[in-house]
Amino acid sequence: MDLLDRAPSEKELIFQSKVLCKDFIYSRITREGLTWSKVETSLPLSDEKLGEVSMVLLKLGDELEYMRPYVYRNIAKQLCIPVSVESVVSDAFLSVATEILSLGITWGKVVAIFAVAGGLAVDCVRQGFPAMVHTIVDSLGEFVRKTLVPWLRRRGGWGDISKCVTITDATSQSHWTTTVVSTWRHFVNTMYIYLMK
Repeated sequence: MDLLDRAPSEKELIFQSKVLCKDFIYSRITREGLTWSKVETSLPLSDEKLGEVSMVLLKLGDELEYMRPYVYRNIAKQLCIPVSVESVVSDAFLSVATEILSLGITWGKVVAIFAVAGGLAVDCVRQGFPAMVHTIVDSLGEFVRKTLVPWLRRRGGWGDISKCVTITDATSQSHWTTTVVSTWRHFVNTMYIYLMK
């Protein structure tokens, strides 16, 4: 039986989250023309359905970043944090992720958290700290454990995100667009609040 075909355990959800985060980050690092070879040589997805979920996350992340590219770039600079200090990177990521979900959880907001993780990872690699990517992945896993597990379990796991991209007509707007726009606005406010602390 496939991991995504049954109600996932907390441990499985955390593991899947970290695999999805690594794949998302790897995609962003590759897209920027950077390499992550010091940390990872390959990122095989262990499950075909998990691979499909990853593709959906990447597509939604692309759309979100296309709509507001400046929000998901230069994350470390926007947060005024050094990427050389593990605890600072972890605390900043967890703070932003918590703030994004402060008004409720939606798939759009979850995608925004992945986009922040990807942007922060690119900053770390670009500044010569590729090992910090593991800190971001572990922080996302911890965030999922503390915040998202019950929500994900009610939806049957990560596979539920595939329902966000059922419309293929480019002239139609899918139901998640409004949530994504709201999410980026909330993220901008979060960045401002974090910087003012």
